[in-house]
Amino acid sequence: MSQTSLRAANGSTRTDGRESAAPATAGELLDLVRTGRASTRSQLRALTGLSRTAITTRVSALTSSGLLLLGEELASTGGRPPGALVFNQHAGVVLAVAIGRSRSQLAVLDLDGQEISSDSRDHEVGVGPDELMPQIAQRLAGLLEGVEPPVLGIGLSLPGTLDPARGVSIGSPDVSGWDGVELAPYLAEVATAPLFAGNDADVLARSELLGRSASLKDVLVVKASTGLGLGIIAEGRVLSGHLGAAGEIGHTKVDAARGLSCRCGATGCLETLAGGWALVARAREAGHEVEHVRDLVALALQGDPTARGLLRDGGRALGEVLAIAINLLNPAAVVIGGDMAAAFDFHVAGVRESVYALAAPLATRDLQFLAAAHGDRAGVVGCAALALDHVLAPVAVDARLAGAV
Repeated sequence: MSQTSLRAANGSTRTDGRESAAPATAGELLDLVRTGRASTRSQLRALTGLSRTAITTRVSALTSSGLLLLGEELASTGGRPPGALVFNQHAGVVLAVAIGRSRSQLAVLDLDGQEISSDSRDHEVGVGPDELMPQIAQRLAGLLEGVEPPVLGIGLSLPGTLDPARGVSIGSPDVSGWDGVELAPYLAEVATAPLFAGNDADVLARSELLGRSASLKDVLVVKASTGLGLGIIAEGRVLSGHLGAAGEIGHTKVDAARGLSCRCGATGCLETLAGGWALVARAREAGHEVEHVRDLVALALQGDPTARGLLRDGGRALGEVLAIAINLLNPAAVVIGGDMAAAFDFHVAGVRESVYALAAPLATRDLQFLAAAHGDRAGVVGCAALALDHVLAPVAVDARLAGAV
């Protein structure tokens, strides 16, 4: 049996990271099909070492639940050949709720992350959850009209640090009025599905895993917008850190910002030089009528030299801190997302300048700089990925099948 086997021949040694040497569950078989590692029963037997009877039993449970389709069911419509197993992306939906400082983006997506319906609206800066969340619930209900598959999960993102277990913000200058507020109850009438919360940089990183080549397993994903955040992908997994606060790059202290007041209440943060709010403030000092970093980006794209210079200067400051992260983590790529990514060339020119000057030559030898794969939709795609990672995890699928018995 190969080293990739889910069950070792001696029943004890494993190579897939599972703690137990027990035979593969139905949820694990679904994961093999969903990720393209198997598409027939014989391939499942080869990968798991399970008997023909065990495979048949587990596959039957998955087809009865609607999560798997048989090739025989699709052949008449030009689908897969008889004997094939196909993940049914239409067996359910997930909801995505990306809440920013001045905008909320919502979407309904299938189990493959394909968008079914969406809604994006601006809101007042500083709006609280009691005002915004009922509106979001109403908008989600509207998006679900005519959608028949059940809602399996809800992915929600906020700027700053979140407690994923409780689904609450625990520290964000962007949405400080949300700290400690449980958000799941606001959406209880929309769907009984569980809520999964993450910060905006982490979900941006998750969106890359849905839209980027599988060969890029080590990536730094920058959320460059009103604030700055960093999502870390290591060996194909998003790292959130002990308290979910990994990647708080915007509030790293830098010498060039010494004495400058940050919106977090401290002084000397990187955001005072490179955050969108700081760049907007400097643009206004220069006589430009801008309210948001998106306005600054629009001016840069129209050829305004001041706007372009500010974005490049912000990129240089960001690149100085990124160079340290690049030396530590040796990523294959740095992805720039958020509002500043719309002016990618101008912003990244400054980032590159500092990174190549300060990072180790070996760390930058093959380094790529890329724009976010999903552009302006990265937030909702990442929220969907957050929900999908949970609801399609083998343990969650097995629990759902057990509950259906």
